[in-house]
Amino acid sequence: MFAGRTAHVTAVRRKNNEISFFEVPRQDKAWVKRLGRIPFIRGLVAILDASAKGSRHLNFSAEVFAEEEGVPKEEKKGWTDNLTMVLGVAIVGILSFVFGKLIFTLVPAIVEQLLFGKAFDNNILHNLLEGGIKILLLIVYIYSISLTPVIKRLFQYHGAEHKVISAYEAGMELTVENVQKFNTLHYRCGSSFIVLTVLIGVVIYSFFHYDNLWERMLQRLILLPFVIMVSYEFLRFTNNLRDTPVLRVLGYPGLWLQLLTTKEPEDAQVEVSIASFNRVRELDAQFEQRTSS
Repeated sequence: MFAGRTAHVTAVRRKNNEISFFEVPRQDKAWVKRLGRIPFIRGLVAILDASAKGSRHLNFSAEVFAEEEGVPKEEKKGWTDNLTMVLGVAIVGILSFVFGKLIFTLVPAIVEQLLFGKAFDNNILHNLLEGGIKILLLIVYIYSISLTPVIKRLFQYHGAEHKVISAYEAGMELTVENVQKFNTLHYRCGSSFIVLTVLIGVVIYSFFHYDNLWERMLQRLILLPFVIMVSYEFLRFTNNLRDTPVLRVLGYPGLWLQLLTTKEPEDAQVEVSIASFNRVRELDAQFEQRTSS
C-alpha cells in the first residue's frame, strides 16, 4: 500500500498473476485538513486516519483472498449498506489501534509495579524499568507473530515497500533488479513511531509522581495522547535529520525494530509494490493535468 497526494493505493496479485488495485481518494474534510496542519494535534489526526484507512485496505486484501479461495461473497444490499460497511471497517481500525495501544501502555506499568513497586522509591528508575518491559514485550510479540506464514509474508511486503521508496528517492528506475539492491529499512516508517512512543513516554512520565498502581495507570491513560503527539513531532524531526551524519543516530531505534517488522521480499512481491507505487504516481499525474488544464 502506498499513499500519494490524491489517493491511497493497494495492489494485490491474484492467482492468475493479474494485479488488482484498490484506490481510495484522499477526500479529507476541511476541518481534518486544518487540524492536520497544527503541530502536535496533527500527530493524533495522522495516527487515527492511518488506522482507519489501513483497515479498509486490509479488508480489501482479505476480500480478494476469500474470492480467490472460492469463499462465497455476500450480495451487496445497496449503497447504504456499503457505506455502513466502510464506516464500520474504519471504526474497527481505529478501535484496534486504541485497544492495542492501551494494552502496551498499561500491561508494562502493571508488571513493573508488581515486580519492583516496593523495591525502591525512585520514580525515574521505575519508569525506565517500565520502558524496558514495554520494549521487551513489543519485541517478543512482533517476533512471535513473525513466525506465522501470513505475518511473515506481510513483513516481506513491508520490506518491498521500503525498497521501492528507497529506489525512487535514489532516482533509480523502478525495476525489480534495481529495487532489490536496496535495504528493507527506512527512516519514515511506523515502526520508528512505535519505538519513539516508548522512549518519549519514559521521559514524559518522569515529570509526574504517583503513589500507587491505580494512580499510575490513570496517569498513563491521561498522558497517552500527549505521548503520541510529542512522539509524532519528534519522528518528523528525526526524519529531517536522517542525512546529517551525527544526528541521524536519533532514528536508529526505529530502524532496529524494523529488523523484525520487515523481511527480504521475493521478486514477485517487489513487482506488486512497484505496480502499486506507479499507480499512485499515475493518479497524482492525472490530478495535476486536470488542475493545470
